[in-house]
Amino acid sequence: MRLIINGESIQIPNEVKTVSDLLAHFQLNKKIAVVEVNLTIIPKQQYETTALCNGDKVEIVHFVGGG
Repeated sequence: MRLIINGESIQIPNEVKTVSDLLAHFQLNKKIAVVEVNLTIIPKQQYETTALCNGDKVEIVHFVGGG
């Protein structure tokens, strides 16, 4: 499946089906992240049930600590 992630077209493995799978694929599932799919912010409790489709536009914002 091909997704537009943060403005970049990326080929994603077929086993990635949901927002939760996508975050795990990028190893962001343990971090605080905000995810938007096709201009809709997805609540964290819906990550496991929100399906992704070929061509979806996904924005992922995650927070990085530092000083």
